[in-house]
Amino acid sequence: VQLQAYGGGLVEAGGSLRLSCAASGGTFSRYGMGWFRQAPGKEREFVAAIRSSGHTYYATSVKGRFTVSRDNAKNAAYLQMNSLKPDDTAVYYCAASSSLITSTVRDYQQYYYWGQGTVVTVSS
Repeated sequence: VQLQAYGGGLVEAGGSLRLSCAASGGTFSRYGMGWFRQAPGKEREFVAAIRSSGHTYYATSVKGRFTVSRDNAKNAAYLQMNSLKPDDTAVYYCAASSSLITSTVRDYQQYYYWGQGTVVTVSS
């Protein structure tokens, strides 16, 4: 599966962005999709995930502000980000896994396929 994330950019605090992740080369509906981010000097962290069943999961820091979704007909996953904060500044990656379960969705090592990342910068 090849993944391409896009939609990042520069936005003021309180603004919104919608990230997209386009998938190709596999049966998209069978994969769980995750979003991770990595800020400069920090480790990669889990942001959100949506399993093939449609169940969604969020990091505490983004719950209520971000929404993960998928469109299997378009082979795409999305991350709608509202009420953005400067702390949300990072490179955002989408990732896919064929074996996600509730206990593993937050573990980046469970994701086999990764997109190239898209930069989100939130100014104060």
